[in-house]
Amino acid sequence: MTPPNSQDVQTLFNDIAPIYDQMNDWLSFGIHRVWKLMTVKWSNPQPYNTALDLCCGTGDLTFLMAKQLVKGKVIGVDFSSQLLAKAQKKQPFKSLNSEIQWLEADVLSLPFDNNYFDCATMGYGLRNVTNISACLQEIQRVLKPNSKVAILDFHKPSDNWVANGQKWYLDKIVVTIADLLGTPSEYAYIYPSLERFPNGETQIQLGLNAGFSQGIHYPLFGGIMGVLVLTK
Repeated sequence: MTPPNSQDVQTLFNDIAPIYDQMNDWLSFGIHRVWKLMTVKWSNPQPYNTALDLCCGTGDLTFLMAKQLVKGKVIGVDFSSQLLAKAQKKQPFKSLNSEIQWLEADVLSLPFDNNYFDCATMGYGLRNVTNISACLQEIQRVLKPNSKVAILDFHKPSDNWVANGQKWYLDKIVVTIADLLGTPSEYAYIYPSLERFPNGETQIQLGLNAGFSQGIHYPLFGGIMGVLVLTK
């Protein structure tokens, strides 16, 4: 299957911005909050760090990271202006320990110096970039030596019965709900994106090829979800 181009993906996420948080709750039965906290912890944030949250969406991981840091700084990056606008509206209602900066930018061409960040996260972004290898190379470039990135995303499970159940749920439940909310085609893209997405072992190898020194992949929820942790 041919992946969508960058402009298509940007348009898609701008279109779904109004229902993005609701759909994350329905897609994961609300468990995404636990997965996101685990992801932040696996990135190994320290009190005064400068942290990066890529494909930050409406800011869930960004806010969690800002709570983990003490007088640190988190930069939330996304190329969807509509999702960033929602994140900024949510920020005044959060109890945070650190500064947050929101930035509209492309993860394939990050506007940061080499070796700039102490840790990084990405939620539901790697599956949607047009070039996974280039994305991982950019993350590796902007991280300091020995720093970690933790990357959370949906996966296609290796067990057929789980994969079939996932497909049924996405096709029959998620797309139906999205249809009621007026965005069926935007959520119909999810299963094809899972079909294209490399499995955990391949993701580790892509990370090593991108210059990371170590990688480990944690499958979650029967392999429906996973977190890739790479160390520079």
